[in-house]
Amino acid sequence: MAVDLSAELPGLRYEKRDGVAWLTLDRPERGNALTPAMQPVVRAIWCDVRDDPAVRVAVVTASGDKHFCTGFDVGSDEGGDDATVFADRPLAEAVHWSPHTSPVWKPVLAAVNGLCVGGGLHFVVDADIVLASENAAFMDAHVNVGMVGAVENIGLARRLPLGSALRMTLLGRAYRMPARRAFELGLVDELVATPADLRPAVEQMTAALLRNSPQAMALSKQAIWESLERGYTDALEHGWSLVRRHWRHPDFMEGGRAFAEKREPRWNPDPSATQGPDEGGSAQRAEGERSSSGSPGDES
Repeated sequence: MAVDLSAELPGLRYEKRDGVAWLTLDRPERGNALTPAMQPVVRAIWCDVRDDPAVRVAVVTASGDKHFCTGFDVGSDEGGDDATVFADRPLAEAVHWSPHTSPVWKPVLAAVNGLCVGGGLHFVVDADIVLASENAAFMDAHVNVGMVGAVENIGLARRLPLGSALRMTLLGRAYRMPARRAFELGLVDELVATPADLRPAVEQMTAALLRNSPQAMALSKQAIWESLERGYTDALEHGWSLVRRHWRHPDFMEGGRAFAEKREPRWNPDPSATQGPDEGGSAQRAEGERSSSGSPGDES
């Protein structure tokens, strides 16, 4: 069933402004916990982020200043069918909280403004850049309620030392990783003092991202995330294939031209756009344009 993202959404707010899509978990009275009714909406949001060329960056955050997301609301009567969450089907058919399941190759930021538990970790471990305020903490309670900690926890093991991921998984509620420790270990990439400081930090970062080629960022993100599924040599070969694919996109030539002409680039948001035969040239020609005017590092 199609989801009308312009209507009032269950436990969520979705806004698009100036190239940035904001997904806000909006159940502060319930710790911004997730319900079954929210999963198809979150999936529709990620599909919209993926397909809308006006969206260049996405941000996941939450209402209030105490909880980012306290996981799945097992006591909720907010509607929805539990089978949409506890579905005995392959992962790709059953779990749709993450931007990776859509898949979204645009930059995704998570702004963690408080406690993050269990299912809320989906949004953290699969974000590209994680910002958090000092009051944030990270915990996994699957084992406390007789559930297996696996999907989000495997993501934790990709971003944390193994022992730290296992400590959070196996100790459950007995261990909360403070934001400062998460920052030291690499689960958090930028730490700010208070939840009120998150928005300015996110906006500064999104402004920088919006200046970059959308397609170059998308393929760069794809190369790095997909490298985690491959051996080193295979990952390099796959990354090189994405580099070569980008040579046919207008942004490849536009970047060098804009730098040489000392102007802002005019990026093409269409990932399937290709250069005409009279303007495409070759990789060597583009590199020549860049080198003849110096490298970005030469700018004063």
